[in-house]
Amino acid sequence: MTRRTRFLTPLAIAAVLATAACGDSGSSGTGGGETSGGSASGDACAPIPGEQLVVLEDDQELQLADNIVPAVNGATASAQPALVPALDAVSAALTTEELIGLNAAVDLERRTVDEVAAEWVEENGVTEGLEQGSGAIVVGATDWSESEVLATIYALTLDAAGFDTEVRTVGSRELYLPALRSGAEIQVFPEYLATVTEALNAEFNGPDADPVATNDAQETAGAARPLADQAGLVFGQPAEAVDQNAFAVTQEFADELGISTLSELADACGDGSLVLGGPEECPTRPFCQLGLEETYGLRFAEFVPLDAGGPLSKNAILGGEVSVGLVLSSDGALAEG
Repeated sequence: MTRRTRFLTPLAIAAVLATAACGDSGSSGTGGGETSGGSASGDACAPIPGEQLVVLEDDQELQLADNIVPAVNGATASAQPALVPALDAVSAALTTEELIGLNAAVDLERRTVDEVAAEWVEENGVTEGLEQGSGAIVVGATDWSESEVLATIYALTLDAAGFDTEVRTVGSRELYLPALRSGAEIQVFPEYLATVTEALNAEFNGPDADPVATNDAQETAGAARPLADQAGLVFGQPAEAVDQNAFAVTQEFADELGISTLSELADACGDGSLVLGGPEECPTRPFCQLGLEETYGLRFAEFVPLDAGGPLSKNAILGGEVSVGLVLSSDGALAEG
């Protein structure tokens, strides 16, 4: 495998985070019930600083199924029948916990993408018993460590299946999706299921089309197939690993209230003393504050504008500036030390 970086356009990491964290695809929430009133009062749910972030379970499934899924040029998939099964072997082994670990290894431990990807492939045995193919395959990635790690894992797995692979950085979805559809520059890409489904839905059915992605990965994959056919694409099996909006508190905050889910947070914090942190558009987004209010009945004393799951949000949670903040569910900072 050859790793070669060639940009179609520069892409800031912040832009990728904003796209992944706060997409416009619509809310899967149906409108939540009111809280039970809770036991807290006054400032009982005010921020508590700490040293470890913990994500509260989205137990009412507000977020859409943005599972990692291999996207393949349709003509290439037809010509190379061993291609998609090899990528599905990665999906079968990749969990959110492992994706967090991969991100932590690159972003926090500063190990190389190649080293981290090769170690994961070897440890998970995804190259064993693969049907063999041949020919050159270019795997695309955005200029973001998670995408680069996933693309390299795909490439190493395809190498073991007999292909001659290259990883190429190709910029934002507006550029890489047409390139993938044409198949001229890239043939494979690690995608996010709900996000790519809604991107195709908006293209073919209009920007005001009803959302077809849901919080169920298999249901969303079923909705994606006819759209993929229209686009000349094939999607493999979605992994258990998901990168979507998540809401984190400090471990100390969770321990103090005895909570592990967003529903329990709503029950414990009926006094409205919570301080929420997130991107500026969070108060009006169905996957952020608006969704938390409608799906969980949460109420907030204050909203602090930060970034889309980036360092400002994480530092604000750990530093006790906000009670709960938006992060990405696969962020390396969620790895337990």
